[in-house]
Amino acid sequence: MNLKTIPLGVIGVALAVAGAIGYSLVPEKLWIATLLEVSALLCLIAFVVVHFSGLKAFSARRSTRIGANSILMIFLFVAILMIVNFLAARHSIRWDLSENQNFSLAPQTHRVLRNLPREVTITIFTREKDPGYQAYKERLDSYRQASSKISVEFVDPERQPKIAQQYGISRTDTAIFESAGQTVRVTAPSEVELTGALIRVSQDSKKRVLFLEGHGEPSLDDRERTGLFAAREILIKQGYDVGTLSLLKETAVPDHTAILVVAGPRRPVIAEEQERIHTYVEKGGHLLLLIDPDTQADLNPLLKQWGLGVGPGALVDLQDRLAQGDLTSLLVRTFTEHEITQDLSAAVLFPLARHITFDEQAGSAWDYVPLARTSPNSWAETDLKGRVVNLNEKEDIKGPLPMAAALAPKAAPEEGKPRPAIVVIGNSTFATNAFVNFPGNSDFFLHTTGWLAEERNMMAITPKDSALRPFTPNPLEERTLLYLQVVLLPAAMLFSGIMVWRKRRRL
Repeated sequence: MNLKTIPLGVIGVALAVAGAIGYSLVPEKLWIATLLEVSALLCLIAFVVVHFSGLKAFSARRSTRIGANSILMIFLFVAILMIVNFLAARHSIRWDLSENQNFSLAPQTHRVLRNLPREVTITIFTREKDPGYQAYKERLDSYRQASSKISVEFVDPERQPKIAQQYGISRTDTAIFESAGQTVRVTAPSEVELTGALIRVSQDSKKRVLFLEGHGEPSLDDRERTGLFAAREILIKQGYDVGTLSLLKETAVPDHTAILVVAGPRRPVIAEEQERIHTYVEKGGHLLLLIDPDTQADLNPLLKQWGLGVGPGALVDLQDRLAQGDLTSLLVRTFTEHEITQDLSAAVLFPLARHITFDEQAGSAWDYVPLARTSPNSWAETDLKGRVVNLNEKEDIKGPLPMAAALAPKAAPEEGKPRPAIVVIGNSTFATNAFVNFPGNSDFFLHTTGWLAEERNMMAITPKDSALRPFTPNPLEERTLLYLQVVLLPAAMLFSGIMVWRKRRRL
């Protein structure tokens, strides 16, 4: 036996592969991988020395030169790919070509990321096989690209149980947001949840929103269709501290109340309560009034002090209404340019609304902006008792009519004093559990509270649902696709293969 009979090349390649596998399995035992790789190198050098004359003759062949050129082109192509990947990793640019921009962050999220006051660490407890892993990864990659203050770490709770136990993780697909000692937990990888968590964890204090109670208003704890439980949860997710207030028990609206909400009172709000609300606004408070048609609340004495009022009857719209719905189910698409409405893209559903009025003389000190209007083919119906609804020129009020308005003082407040603000909406049902999850409703509700609380980044982020639109070909398109896929493409591939074979035969 001599060296030529020993398969030194095979042994060298086998040792090199074994060294790479050994290093990946036991990286702490580097000496094993080093020994294997050195042995592989020696075997390959011995192979070249022993078979040098044969390799020299082999390399002189024409087929070898052609093959070497092919291998060189392959190596060049691989090198180009490696360089492109390196540059892409250092300077990442992403294009979202999906129809609904499912992989792009909303403008509100970019606003939050630009204004982050401090570093935020996000720890995601998930496994690669879990359903939320890829969603978290893709979404948070966009967050990291938009802000250098975001750091993300993925932890497998099965491989690192001590860390999971330290954070009290009881389920996978859970994200922990940490910043300056504050912690927020998220269990869904949606943009609404993630951005809401960023807002909450990056603020030192939460702005308080109080809902007036004691007059038959929908309850914040009511999970039925008429309750406001969902609206409360939406506000909490956006970083607000939500509670209730009874001005029958309290003599004034508490200090540091960001927004006072009067949502759908059914029984009268007495004069003392209205005076306390007026005092709160005059001191720089922010008031949100949701007033339904046909109630006994009678808030006109309060509204008149600012030149506002609510019109009689209920709004009817023959144009902008819910398809197959009642004439009073308004689907509002006409908005006035305002901070509240600037990012609205979906229609707002107002079931049974009333219109808002404004007296310019009484409210001369206030800047009045109607936020949403009915179409020209609408009116305020004063008699809804009958099944047939028609415009009565003598009794009804012809549209278009505003059903939501914002009010702010024209003069700037004194230095150091807050600026009051009022929003009046002629309907409260749009914010109840049955309707608040309608895309336009949640947007409008949160845009309004964000403007009143003077939190421009506290805006709604519309969930992006993927649009499924299957292609259904007609008979002509079906035949075209059949010929293209079954006949033309295979024939083109066969023809190309024959031409390449003939060309190589001539070499």
